[in-house]
Amino acid sequence: MWNTFDIFRDDFLGEKGSWLFDVALYAILGLSTLFTIILVTLPSQYDPYKDKPLRAVNERGEKIELKRKDGKQTLDFRAGRTTHIVVLGDIGRSPRMQYHAISIAKHGGKVYLVGYQESEVHPDVAANDLITVVPLALSPSFLRSSSKLLFPIVAPLKALHQSWTLYRTLGYASEPARYILVQNPPSIPTLAIATVVSFLRNTELVIDWHNFGYSILALKLGASHPLVNISALYENAFSRLASQHITVTHAMARVLKDSYGVTAHALHDRPAALFRPLNVSERSKFLSRLPETAQYAQDLAKGSWKLIVSSTSWTADEDFSLLLAALETYSARATSQVSLPKILAIITGKGPQKEHYLSLVKKMNQEKRLLNVVIQTAWLTPGDYATLLGAADLGVSLHTSSSGVDLPMKVVDMFGAGLPVVGWGDFEAWPELVKEDVNGKGFKSSEQLAGQLVELFGSKDSVLPMLKKGALEESKNRWDDEWDRVGGKLFRLLQ
Repeated sequence: MWNTFDIFRDDFLGEKGSWLFDVALYAILGLSTLFTIILVTLPSQYDPYKDKPLRAVNERGEKIELKRKDGKQTLDFRAGRTTHIVVLGDIGRSPRMQYHAISIAKHGGKVYLVGYQESEVHPDVAANDLITVVPLALSPSFLRSSSKLLFPIVAPLKALHQSWTLYRTLGYASEPARYILVQNPPSIPTLAIATVVSFLRNTELVIDWHNFGYSILALKLGASHPLVNISALYENAFSRLASQHITVTHAMARVLKDSYGVTAHALHDRPAALFRPLNVSERSKFLSRLPETAQYAQDLAKGSWKLIVSSTSWTADEDFSLLLAALETYSARATSQVSLPKILAIITGKGPQKEHYLSLVKKMNQEKRLLNVVIQTAWLTPGDYATLLGAADLGVSLHTSSSGVDLPMKVVDMFGAGLPVVGWGDFEAWPELVKEDVNGKGFKSSEQLAGQLVELFGSKDSVLPMLKKGALEESKNRWDDEWDRVGGKLFRLLQ
């Protein structure tokens, strides 16, 4: 039969036409095969009829009540509320996304928390049977270079690796979910992959806007760099494909409405129960136990030393040199003004610029420019970090806001511990968090920060007790109340 077909084809089409016909036929067969493979290997779609409570039976077919890990409560899973929560970063250093997971699980939703597992997660995440941590594979070490020179080469390769690992994890490493909640930034490749997966798996995409990715990239490359402009267009385009939007401030919701044409719900950061004020006894015991404070515990209790805490990611949007310059000025003032207490400054966090600044601190100590100040760094468990904030005299925020409309989560945690705050306040959204001379103060230069430290620690009529009172009042505002108001309704867990 094929011989007859071949003869007919050759006679009817000629030699050249026959060759083109063969090419077209093989192309069609190849595309058809490829399309079939793609269809067969696509991620399974979300089916609300399968998103039901777990059911277990014994050997006689009788239903067994499932218990939580503590064995005390029945596992209460609500149908149709499974959620993927995605952070393209270290889960342990993403408190807001962990709080989302805890809140959804609290109301019966099953959660798959997707991200890098580089540090300890929140205890309530680890202990909750309805929350499953799904780790992402880390990029190879050579793709994690912070070199500005290599960025145009490394960044695309890193994005490709992240795209594949994120797609594979969201599409195949966990069951389909009703919602995908993604943290932005990073926007590349998170928004694109989450959009594709949400389409393929019949899932609603929700974006939680912590900031704008292009504004952070501009800190590294400059506002006029072509990649920054491309990033801004990318972020704008994919924002319009999401079902819902959450922001950390009203100011950011306004920008999304005005510039992107999307409506967002402001859900302000609030502290979790882990952060709370300490009494005198709790403070004393902790300061004596923590290695970074143990030798200064008695002086801190007497008030001859003051403890300040700053949490930083050691990145370009947190200029640590501001604090160094302010502490140098304070040290000089304390030499001539003996009534000023000495300062123990504990800096927590990890990041790319840490070693650079530590070398500056070492040089300043060698040159005796910090005689009345001790600077220490620490990487603490979530529990110890929360207790440290409760034990401190003052919190310092160096977050300068690349967009002007985001807010530092660290200040929220400080307020949760009843800790008054001084912070960089020269951006639009700052008053949404800090009330001037009520629970904190904003500064716009290292000189102003140094003056605030002298004023708060050295004056007999200092406003520090009043700021402490304001921070304690602010500590009453909690995450559960804020999340239930916005997230509970958005995820259809509360009426």
